[in-house]
Amino acid sequence: MSTLGSFIWSIADRLRGPYRPNQYGNVILPFTILRRLDCILEPDRETVRTLAAAYQNPARLRMEVNRATGRPFYNTSKYGFDNLLQDADGLEDNLVDYIDRFSADVDVFEYFDFKKEIIALEKAGLLREIVKSFGAVDLHPDVVSNADMGDAFEYIIRKFNEAANETSGDHYTPRDAIRLLVDLLFAEKDADLTGAGIVRSLYDPTAGTGGMLALAEEHLLAQNPAARLSLYGQEYNPQSYAICKSDLLAKGHDASNIAFGNTLTDDAFKSRKFDFCMSNPPYGVDWKQYAKAVTKEKAEAGPYGRFAPGLPATSDGQMLFLLHLAHKMRAPEDGGGRAGIVMNGSPLFNGAAESGPSNIRRWLLENDLVDAIVALPTNMFFNTGIATYIWILDNTKHPDREGLVQLIDGTSFWTKMRKNLGSKGREISDIDRAQVLRLYADFTDADPDFSKVLRTDEFGYWTITVERPLLDEDGKPVLDRKGNPKPDSKKRDTENVPFTYGGSTSGAAARVEVIQAYFDTEVKPHVPDAWIDWAKVKVGYEIPFTRHFYKYVPPRPLVEIDADLEKQVAKILDLLHEVEG
Repeated sequence: MSTLGSFIWSIADRLRGPYRPNQYGNVILPFTILRRLDCILEPDRETVRTLAAAYQNPARLRMEVNRATGRPFYNTSKYGFDNLLQDADGLEDNLVDYIDRFSADVDVFEYFDFKKEIIALEKAGLLREIVKSFGAVDLHPDVVSNADMGDAFEYIIRKFNEAANETSGDHYTPRDAIRLLVDLLFAEKDADLTGAGIVRSLYDPTAGTGGMLALAEEHLLAQNPAARLSLYGQEYNPQSYAICKSDLLAKGHDASNIAFGNTLTDDAFKSRKFDFCMSNPPYGVDWKQYAKAVTKEKAEAGPYGRFAPGLPATSDGQMLFLLHLAHKMRAPEDGGGRAGIVMNGSPLFNGAAESGPSNIRRWLLENDLVDAIVALPTNMFFNTGIATYIWILDNTKHPDREGLVQLIDGTSFWTKMRKNLGSKGREISDIDRAQVLRLYADFTDADPDFSKVLRTDEFGYWTITVERPLLDEDGKPVLDRKGNPKPDSKKRDTENVPFTYGGSTSGAAARVEVIQAYFDTEVKPHVPDAWIDWAKVKVGYEIPFTRHFYKYVPPRPLVEIDADLEKQVAKILDLLHEVEG
């Protein structure tokens, strides 16, 4: 638990009565951000006021402030937490003035509808007390690190969502899961990240409160303090957007790189590609309300649009974000890009041959974009205990990894938490993470119990339609005009033929040969009158992750099972005798 978060949340006790518990966050979150920014601005407040008097043009003022303070944002108000309370009667107006005089890039308070909350607090007679409470907390980065601030925000949001009976997983991802994703994302490029003066871009289309961006930057700077990482993100939840943007402001980043809006319907960075992309999109979220816009974009963008390979079912939009990330990776001729995304199990196998999901997998695999897929332990996330996976995409694979996909079973690499946080009862410790990264690095030499390296064509198959003749009353086939037997739709069946059946590989020439060999061996002996409808052959791709790591455990001997049953029966009889006697 975050001690700072707990302290800040305790201020919410003063809101009881006028506010319901599910409304506390509307006050606590913006006040926390305001106090954080106030502490950062305090040392240079007089300098900025002097510059504001000298330069009326906002662009020039921004440039001069940046030169004087090293920060791109500023506030020109004569107020701050140090003097807001001196004018008791004007507190409401003065606080609004303070918020209004932030530079244009600090738009975060609009997304909290903060002025409305200030008016409500004043009416309830609580504004002075809340301002005083926050004024007593020092949230300067020298006192409260960015990591601790992130933990505090996560704690507050979790408490807020528990009170509102909502799910916190929509807004942020556990730090241990992010660290593993970041380490895997940078694993193949670490050698490139140690050069002097390097500049890299990183993008998260579902930025949440900015945890992924923050930890990715932390990873890079730990390796190379001289490196520069340009952070970009988009977020559609107003509060999460405000937190993410204010976090980057506090660190001196260009906050205009954080955009508000729905990535699926309005890509805020259409013309940009990135060195690294990462995302934890919502699982199983319905996108019917966006379907018209997404389908329209797919039709108008043509074969090179982000959704060109296919569309998933409208009941689950995860694979739209998967396609989006693949589309946003820097082109190979410009140095290439890598992407990491956390999803549940359905994108691995859902959808039949030539369905949207299957076609998306086909496009990714045939273009050799899938580098690795890692199964995470269950009970890793705050809002779900289901199986989750990290996909790593790469459009400039190391030569040793070309044409191959590594599957890593990381489900056993976890440490039990002392106290559950929602559904999260397990975490990936530093040791656990190192074991997974070792498996990734060892690649074909890794322990086969935990790592499998497969050719991309090993995930492909043909779905064939097997027909049998319609019979008349005498049991003879009914023929069509050309003298061919008519198929009986009630006996129609399908079979999935692996591209690699019989050791063969896919290809136009091999297709008929492999399918026929499968049919002659696996089908014909059982139904001699059957035939293949070649016009209905479909191509499919799936990634049967669990099948590759399945371990057969033989059942216990019957003697042991009988002995156990006898013991249980004896116990039951003893209990019955006690009740009767």
